[in-house]
Amino acid sequence: MESIDTELAARIRNDIVLGNYGEEERISEARLCDTHKVSRTPVRLALRMLEHEGLIRRSEGRGYFVNAPNVNDVLQAVQVRGHLESLAARLMAQSPDRLSTLPILEAAIEEIDRLILVGKMDHASIRLIQKQNAVFHKTILECCGNDFIGFTCSRISHMPMLEVGAMVFDRQVLSTKEGKERSNFRLKLGNSQHKVIFEAIQKGDAVRAEGVMREHSNTMIEYIQVFEKRTKEELTIKDLIDYSGLSVMRKEHDTTGKEKSL
Repeated sequence: MESIDTELAARIRNDIVLGNYGEEERISEARLCDTHKVSRTPVRLALRMLEHEGLIRRSEGRGYFVNAPNVNDVLQAVQVRGHLESLAARLMAQSPDRLSTLPILEAAIEEIDRLILVGKMDHASIRLIQKQNAVFHKTILECCGNDFIGFTCSRISHMPMLEVGAMVFDRQVLSTKEGKERSNFRLKLGNSQHKVIFEAIQKGDAVRAEGVMREHSNTMIEYIQVFEKRTKEELTIKDLIDYSGLSVMRKEHDTTGKEKSL
């Protein structure tokens, strides 16, 4: 059971990212207490969390101003996460303890393969694939031997497409048979990269593990750029949330594949 302040921070974070607060809009403790029907103590604690995340900043007087993320912020953050994940893969390949965690990676890969073979691209199937994708990536982040890598990734995980295991799907593409087949093929390619990363870690090939993970992680940027070219209007944060298919509310995935909402 999460604390009231953590749940409240998730709700306010959700409102900010979804654009329910305007850029530079001023928010106060009193306003949030009234909106969420809570006392000042959890509000203050929640605001401290969001200030550390950079979603709000303290005003010179009382209250805070909203720093809503934009598409360029997401692009930059995806680049950072790509470098961090590739570093984690390299460190894990160098770790003498890596063999104990390989079964978790292998199980996630096999489950993704099974789901791909079924061939369904409905919401439930995509969620299951995302869940296993999160297990694969989070395991590497948590078991690389450098706690600051996972910590840094967690600091930007509130942004669209930056949750561990986030995957990008265009719903318009999925609405056609050809689009579903193309997306299914893309999943096969992505899981093939997982297999190469797994084998590199297993063999202790740090250079290959790092290189393939960097390529794998940076495909997210390519998908975002493709979407920007597809749309006639300026891409919005809400678009990115729809593409990622994940809730803005944070989720934690442990290495057993269990999912926990915050």
